[in-house]
Amino acid sequence: MPEQNKHTLFRDRWIDYIYSLQDRICKGLEEVDGNAVFKEDQWKREEGGGGKTRVISDGTVFEKGGVNTSVVSGKVSAPMRAQLQLDGDQWFACGLSLVIHPLNPYVPTVHANWRYFELYDASGNIIDRWFGGGTDLTPYYLFEEDARHFHQTLKNSIDPFGQDLYTKYKAQCDNYFVNLHRNKETRGIGGIFYDHLRPKDEAELETLFAFQQANGNAFLDAYLPIVAKRKDHAYGTRETAWQEIRRGRYVEFNLIHDRGTIFGLKTNGRTESILMSLPPRARWIYDHKPETGSEEEKLLNICLQPKEWIE
Repeated sequence: MPEQNKHTLFRDRWIDYIYSLQDRICKGLEEVDGNAVFKEDQWKREEGGGGKTRVISDGTVFEKGGVNTSVVSGKVSAPMRAQLQLDGDQWFACGLSLVIHPLNPYVPTVHANWRYFELYDASGNIIDRWFGGGTDLTPYYLFEEDARHFHQTLKNSIDPFGQDLYTKYKAQCDNYFVNLHRNKETRGIGGIFYDHLRPKDEAELETLFAFQQANGNAFLDAYLPIVAKRKDHAYGTRETAWQEIRRGRYVEFNLIHDRGTIFGLKTNGRTESILMSLPPRARWIYDHKPETGSEEEKLLNICLQPKEWIE
């Protein structure tokens, strides 16, 4: 089979998987909300490709969220060369990215993405390709049993691919989702994060594809039990105010440090879809410090020092 056909077939398989995963995740989130449904906006990108943005809002459980897929391509631009160190002529990228902001402060925000990237020379030959992704949790109030469940589910999904991978990718997550300008304060309690997983041959390409599928397929099992357990927890104005303060930190990370946001904006991505990750409400209070011994301080202390949640 010609090499170009092999690559095209693989891309098609990856695209099919991403669309299927989008359907399954949206269905699972709609079921637990019980009221709101995702609205789809299909868009085209002038330079090549497009995507399906699906947004949920004003639900019983989910205040705002999006589960987005994109299949985009184009010519490597000067900003991409400078900012992303891409040395090629053309590129292709396909992935799913989601962020869910629940209404109840006792239900954590969650983020995940799974992506595949190819880089080509002027003749159309692949000169680089890689997978990336991960899942992380941002609670506003800490329930250690929820943290252990989330991390254990992720570990179980990737252990078959290497017993050392969870430890490695958890550390990468802890080191990535950090507001460096906030004295290295982490965004939440982490999860797993990995990038630039390059297959050395076709066999390893299939292994990494299976690895990505295992991660994507584990998402609902990791998140929905936590939502179901906490969505009816009573809360008041104090909890909502704290949620908004912590959401402010979320905004800071996404706009200042997040590589996906930077990549999307540098490649003339769809701004509405890229900034879908921002919460509907957030606040900034000058030099805010939670009350000593409070549940709010407990959460902040965890964010100042990453913790091992499972053995």
